[in-house]
Amino acid sequence: MSSGAGQIRTVFPLPGNEAFAAALAEAGGFESGVVETRRFPDGESYVRLLTDVRGKCVDLVCSLSNPDDGFLGLVFAADAARDLGAREVALVAPYLSYMRQDRRFEPGEAVSSKSFARLVSATFDRLVTVDPHLHRYETLSSLYTIPDVTLHAAPVLADWIAANVEAPLLIGPDEESEQWVSAIAARVGAPFTVLRKLRHGDRSVDVEVPDLGAWRGRQPVLADDIASSGHTMIEAARKLALQGFAKPVCAVIHGIFAEDSYERLAALSSRIVSTDAVPHPTNAIALAPLVADALAKPHSSTTNGIRHRRPPEILDEVDRAGFDSFPASDPPPWTRG
Repeated sequence: MSSGAGQIRTVFPLPGNEAFAAALAEAGGFESGVVETRRFPDGESYVRLLTDVRGKCVDLVCSLSNPDDGFLGLVFAADAARDLGAREVALVAPYLSYMRQDRRFEPGEAVSSKSFARLVSATFDRLVTVDPHLHRYETLSSLYTIPDVTLHAAPVLADWIAANVEAPLLIGPDEESEQWVSAIAARVGAPFTVLRKLRHGDRSVDVEVPDLGAWRGRQPVLADDIASSGHTMIEAARKLALQGFAKPVCAVIHGIFAEDSYERLAALSSRIVSTDAVPHPTNAIALAPLVADALAKPHSSTTNGIRHRRPPEILDEVDRAGFDSFPASDPPPWTRG
């Protein structure tokens, strides 16, 4: 559903998303909604929409970098909007969480990406997000059952680099990023290379940096779609120094920067910038115009330009049964259950 003639879009921020929601409303010429949230003494969430939503398209803005803390309030706001007569309730989640657990890696694990997708799909009419971290899913539509608008921040990331970095050398985090970082480099008009990454776990990453002697004198720019633990960028920055390069500029779409990763990376970098998909002091690249433009247009879903972290895997019969056995009451096909 678009915000065409006769349709009013009202943008409500969930806590912590006020700046993005205000920028989105301004960029799109949308109405700004007011929502009251608080906690009862026992910790339960209270939500009240203070702006009339009857007959309007409601956009709830919530970057899901900390989903466990605020998801129930988000659900309550969506249900309230629908109960109060909204014609559409959309989730605008510049960062979409719960994408990493896309299969059962160990016996008994919850496939949380499917669980979370089911909850979101049951709550909203539409999902708008930026560069979701697709691992084994080719598209969000293979996971979410509601229409999705998948936007891509690589062009605005490239434009920031072109405007702010002299003689850049674009460096991708791993071999799977080659197509993604090459597109950024082409838009910037700069050379690029990619690292070789070997991950041993959530907090242990080995990075191999190729010989970059041919580009000595250029400013290295480490570009990635997400900095969560920050280990890849930290290790790459350390090894670039060993080859005599200046401290790199680090440019990311989703700046999570868990624990002390930002402080560690800052000591090795000349500058760290991120989009405002996740609120952080490094936010320097605004996504509101991109999102506003998408909300104002008729729905379309595209995955061109997404950085796929690995190609979809071909699963054997047993793996496929475990992968598809959600909800748990559905028997795997090979049991003839």
